[in-house]
Amino acid sequence: MRTGTTSHALRRRKVLVLTLATALAGVLGAALMTPASAVKESPATVRAAAAPAAFTHPGVLVGRPQLDFVKAKVQAGAQPWKSAFDQMMASTYASLSRFPKPRAIVECGSYSNPNNGCTDEREDAIAAYTTALAWYLTGDGRYARKSVELMDAWSAVIRDHTNSNAPLQTGWAGSSWPRAAEIIKHTYPAGWPNSGRFGTMLRTVYLPKVANGSHSNGNWELSMTEAAIGIAVFLEDRAAYEKAVATFRGRVPAYIYLTTDGSLPKTAPGSGLDTRDETVRYWQGQTTFMNGLSQETCRDLTHTGYGLSAVSHIAETSRIQGQDLYPEVADRLRHALGLHARYQLGEPVPGNLCGGRLKDRIGPVTEVGFNALGNRMGHTMTNTRRLTEQQRPAGSNNLFVAWETLTHAGNPN
Repeated sequence: MRTGTTSHALRRRKVLVLTLATALAGVLGAALMTPASAVKESPATVRAAAAPAAFTHPGVLVGRPQLDFVKAKVQAGAQPWKSAFDQMMASTYASLSRFPKPRAIVECGSYSNPNNGCTDEREDAIAAYTTALAWYLTGDGRYARKSVELMDAWSAVIRDHTNSNAPLQTGWAGSSWPRAAEIIKHTYPAGWPNSGRFGTMLRTVYLPKVANGSHSNGNWELSMTEAAIGIAVFLEDRAAYEKAVATFRGRVPAYIYLTTDGSLPKTAPGSGLDTRDETVRYWQGQTTFMNGLSQETCRDLTHTGYGLSAVSHIAETSRIQGQDLYPEVADRLRHALGLHARYQLGEPVPGNLCGGRLKDRIGPVTEVGFNALGNRMGHTMTNTRRLTEQQRPAGSNNLFVAWETLTHAGNPN
């Protein structure tokens, strides 16, 4: 049996050979091409142009029409928005006495051990988003100033993330920061003098850690890609946006299986998974593949929920920015949400699915995807609807998900 190190080395050599072969094919192809003026763009080439000509602000996960819809519902005392708003305002994340805890180096090992600033950073980022939402929905400038205080504290200090969980930690915190920053920069009339410094922090500390993805479990790369696309919107960086969308398009089909994929799941570009045994190991030993199965289903539902949440968040941001990615992933996402909702609701797990046993729960992650697919696109999603309504009001997972009943329940915008 090969050791983990040997297997990793072989995989890297396979990826290198594939990369060289692809490059050589490109060179040979270029030599035989007709003049550029005679070449027509393929549909794939056309589809790859994802970045908007002009970015929409605020435009990371929530846009102004969505926020205005929520504000009207809360002011009217309508449910479930009013109870979701009350839940948010009663949380520690909305506290006006919160004191930020920035660090120059955030060190996060596996499962945040060691945890040197990991929880502080994630929770300060969620708090910045929470108080930004509170500002918009109440009009109380104290919340905007608290959001600014949190963002300014971190942008003045942080320089790096280290240890084994650094990419994931950067992805989680880097998903929440741009949501807060977009709302404050583009709706708070008193202004934000240090918004440029905050943008520099996102560009130099966060984006390099998340932009190139990861060949770890899929929730890593999807969370990192969520951070990358949010950062790209705030920075109005079209190249970073395009790169994030390209990563998304390669990763989602390799994270959620459909029977139309064939006998084995698809693999992400550069994964090096080119045998059945390698693919099965990567899919947690599962050998029976069914619509909606996730690469991490047989690991546990919690990590699966992270991945599905990030898919929904990325697609939601793309929709706000004018190119809706939901249609590209709709079948995968609706089947995935439905499959996992069914068993979380109590249906017996069949023996051919993870040996008849599923671990944990997917968490407060269904509102965004259900609203997009079930409400806006009209897909019948009975199990997902039941679970979503059962979990309301959805709170926070204290990592990168927060208040999605408030922001997305029944939101048509």
